[in-house]
Amino acid sequence: MVAPGPGEVPLPMLAVAGQLPSAGDAAWGYEFKWDGVRAVAAVRDGRLELRSRKGGDISVRYPELAALPPGVDDPGTVVDGEIVVMDEAGRPDFGALQNRMHRTGPEVVRLAAARPVTYLVFDLLAHGGRDLTGLPYAERRSLLDGLTPGGHRWVTTPWFRGGGERVQAASRENELEGVVAKRLDSPYQPGARSPDWRKIKNVRAQSVVVGGWRPGAGRRTGTIGSLLFGVHDDAGRLVYAGHVGTGFTDQALRDLQAVLSPRRTSPFAGALPREITRDAHWVEPELVGEVAFTGWTAEGRLRHPSWRGLRADVDVADVVVEP
Repeated sequence: MVAPGPGEVPLPMLAVAGQLPSAGDAAWGYEFKWDGVRAVAAVRDGRLELRSRKGGDISVRYPELAALPPGVDDPGTVVDGEIVVMDEAGRPDFGALQNRMHRTGPEVVRLAAARPVTYLVFDLLAHGGRDLTGLPYAERRSLLDGLTPGGHRWVTTPWFRGGGERVQAASRENELEGVVAKRLDSPYQPGARSPDWRKIKNVRAQSVVVGGWRPGAGRRTGTIGSLLFGVHDDAGRLVYAGHVGTGFTDQALRDLQAVLSPRRTSPFAGALPREITRDAHWVEPELVGEVAFTGWTAEGRLRHPSWRGLRADVDVADVVVEP
């Protein structure tokens, strides 16, 4: 991949959910897992192009990232990273990012000034007209560190050779989402989900497909009280996995109400309990959200789910039970 042209920005490589490698396994490097929106950034003629996990152009949503720091302003540079909004303690605040993820209108400039995002860079895919995806992870990271692409709203993230337990402990102490373990010898596989990268979360979270809602009461009368959601089983059927009524802001509920597409019948496979169906409003299973939860019941329902937000970067078909 020489200086990328239109349509040549690679899709990001994805991690699988798994366990932390054993303490004696020296084949791995470790990074913190950041709670934001994945984005591959390509530089063309001094202009930044941001591509989402699905390959869509999301540059217009984050104008504050357009000022390129030294090190990545070379035409043909391609990096991988995560767009986040930091809270006052310097931790990613996914809830705050929700208000930016779908904005493309004139309000974007105001939002960018009021609560700017940060681009956390953790991989180098091309530089100086050279494709680097075939190099081992450790070599790519060393090259990235040599560029030191920091400044403006860009930050190069730390990484560690070995010491996964210490890195995970630090992520918990700083209330981060978890860690990602990457094989030191792994090439970058655009668009692939590879066991060479493992994500280990500190908080149990699950992607879900929204399939309906139930009306609220009291302060939520006339709007959404809870969302009905499901995940795909081994046969590819969308099965009901529970409902969530906590974790929403008033703005999130308004935004959801505006984007849900009604349908007449349930999108879930099989029969549902009467207490769910009696007042359910069904919607097309087009939206993916994320919920935090404490565990699974024997019936395949999530215990104590709490809404974290929509995930426009996750395909509906990819929503299955996460280990």
